[in-house]
Amino acid sequence: MLRLLICALISASLAGCVSAPVQDPAQLPAGAWALDPAHASTVWRIRHMGLSWYTGRFDEIDARLDFDPARPQDAQLTAIINAASISTGDRAFDATLCGGGWFACEAHPQIIFTSDRIEVTGADTGRIHGQLQLKGVTQAVVLETQFYGGLFNPLERRQALGFGADMTINRTDFGVGRLPGNLIGDTVVVRIEAEFLRDQQE
Repeated sequence: MLRLLICALISASLAGCVSAPVQDPAQLPAGAWALDPAHASTVWRIRHMGLSWYTGRFDEIDARLDFDPARPQDAQLTAIINAASISTGDRAFDATLCGGGWFACEAHPQIIFTSDRIEVTGADTGRIHGQLQLKGVTQAVVLETQFYGGLFNPLERRQALGFGADMTINRTDFGVGRLPGNLIGDTVVVRIEAEFLRDQQE
């Protein structure tokens, strides 16, 4: 009972330290930011015989963000996904997806996104134009992005930023999957949620 009381007091104390996120990028510090993998996800969806959206995810993600609030359009983003961390809830199928006909995880262990430029489209929205390297193929893609804001994270004792983004790609452009489009769709919709922590060396 005492432990529960202590935990409750600590939680209440931390909650009182967390203010609402700052939405204006100009009020946030410039510098290098690293992904907080505990608060990030990459989820993908693809149509299955036109009946449903089959959903999976990648569990191992790393990313770096260089950000200047005075020039948000010049931010630089690099994200790396471990292809073998693909997860559908079916381990046998995950192994199949890592095979050569799909993601070819052994030959191409990383999926890499590198930003080229950022187009500010609204007070909290933008398009991140960049290059996606998947299965040895590099294609131009766009991340439709929403900025959730930034605040001081009392648990990490660092400044934090939050983003959400959507990306749509054609799997056949990257040679992923040999099944025809009437069995699985060609269009893959990717949803990304990410929190970044300011580099401690900054």
